[in-house]
Amino acid sequence: MSSQFKTVTIAGGTGTLGYHIVEAFLNDGSYNVKVLRRKPKTENEKAKLLASKGAEIIYADYDQKDELVEVLKGTDVVISVLSYKNTNLYESQVPLLVAAKEASVKRFIPSEFGSEFKVGVHPTPDNKIKFEEELINSGLEYTIIFNGLFQEYLSFIGFDAKNKKATFYADGNKKLHTTSLSDVGKYTVETLKMPEARNAVIKVAGATLSLNEYLQKFEEVSGSKWEVVVDEEVKHRYKNKVEPIPSPEENFKATLVQNEQYKDLDNDKFSFTPRPVTEVIEKIVKQDA
Repeated sequence: MSSQFKTVTIAGGTGTLGYHIVEAFLNDGSYNVKVLRRKPKTENEKAKLLASKGAEIIYADYDQKDELVEVLKGTDVVISVLSYKNTNLYESQVPLLVAAKEASVKRFIPSEFGSEFKVGVHPTPDNKIKFEEELINSGLEYTIIFNGLFQEYLSFIGFDAKNKKATFYADGNKKLHTTSLSDVGKYTVETLKMPEARNAVIKVAGATLSLNEYLQKFEEVSGSKWEVVVDEEVKHRYKNKVEPIPSPEENFKATLVQNEQYKDLDNDKFSFTPRPVTEVIEKIVKQDA
C-alpha cells in the first residue's frame, strides 16, 4: 500500500502513546516525521532519541496561532496524541485544529485512541466527542481511531501483578477490547494508506477477551493463582448513580470497564496481525515481580 501523504506532524509525540506512534512512522520509512512540542524548549530524552532516529523536533506556543500555523506549513497530516491528564482534550486540541486548517493540512487524526463512548458517560470522553464533532464540522479530512484500552495499562483497571490480585469493576464475563501501544502505532500508520479511512471511524483491537480470560492469562504467565475481588460497591454506585459516588479514579476505572464494546472491527483491513496480549502481560508481570 502507498500513501498520498509525505509529511506527518505528531503533537504529543514524546508521550507514552505518542512515542510509539512516532516510532511506527519512522520504522515505516515512507514519511517525513515531525514531533511537535510545546514551548518553552526543555530537555527530553525521548525527543533526543526520536531525533537520533530521524524525526524532526519542532516547537510552538499553542496560544500563538500564527506561530502554530507557521510550524505546520508543509504538513500533510496532523496527528494529535495530546494527553487527557490535567487538560481538557477539547480546549487543548482546538488551537491545533484551527492552525492545521489555516496551514492547509490535508488530514487530522484526533487524540482518541481509546474506546467508543456515548455522550454523558464521563467528562473525559465527552471532551473527546465534542472535539471530534468540531473536527468533522471543520471540513478538514479526518480519521478517528478506536482501539479499546491499552494492554500496557491492564494494571490500572484492576490487574495487580505485584500482589497477584485482580479487582473486577464488572462481571467477570464482561469483554474488553485491548491493543498494545506498538500496534496502535502500526494501525495509525496504515490508515494513511487506506482509502476507506478517509473521513471515517476505524475500529481495531489487538485482543477481545473477558475479564476472566485476561485473568487466566495473568495467572498462566505468573504461574500462580490470583485473588479476585469484585468491587460490588463501586459497581453499584456507578450503575445506579447513588451517593456516595466512587472516587474520581475508581469511577473512571468502572467507566472504562463497564463501557459497551463495539462489535464491528476493521482488523481485516490491515496487513499485520496484532501481537499476542500474552507478550504484554509477560512484560507487566516481569516489571512488577
